[in-house]
Amino acid sequence: MKTALAALLLLLNFLTSPPAAAAPKGTPGEAVAMTKRAIALIASQGHAKAFAEFADPANAAFHDRDLYVFVYDMDGVAVAHGVNPKMVGKNLRDMRDIDGKYIIRGFIGAAQSPAGSAWVEYKWPNPATKTVEPKAACVERTGDLIVGAGVYK
Repeated sequence: MKTALAALLLLLNFLTSPPAAAAPKGTPGEAVAMTKRAIALIASQGHAKAFAEFADPANAAFHDRDLYVFVYDMDGVAVAHGVNPKMVGKNLRDMRDIDGKYIIRGFIGAAQSPAGSAWVEYKWPNPATKTVEPKAACVERTGDLIVGAGVYK
């Protein structure tokens, strides 16, 4: 009887507890997966359709909490950006973070590495918190493009 009562109380506690909240920040694994999904979409649907998908904030495949996709060409021109469409079409090769680190040059260097991909660390405004935070982006080269998604630390 005591075991049945304990099990019932445990079940009631479980059923009446609030659901666990989603993690507030994306994880490195989620950033890698988002980057891979973006590359697959570019390959299957072409640049224009894929870039439109990346720009759509309602598309959960490419917008999840603080995770979003960005795409640059090998010269440093933004060709798609998940949260800041004003960047698209601009050469941002010389853009620096608040510590003076060249961000896009880092992406280009990672894309030109023998692996064609790497993690690049820098500081960037978090769209969820509206503050500049340390960030690490998984970037990967596909053709003449650099595709990435990053996590805030």
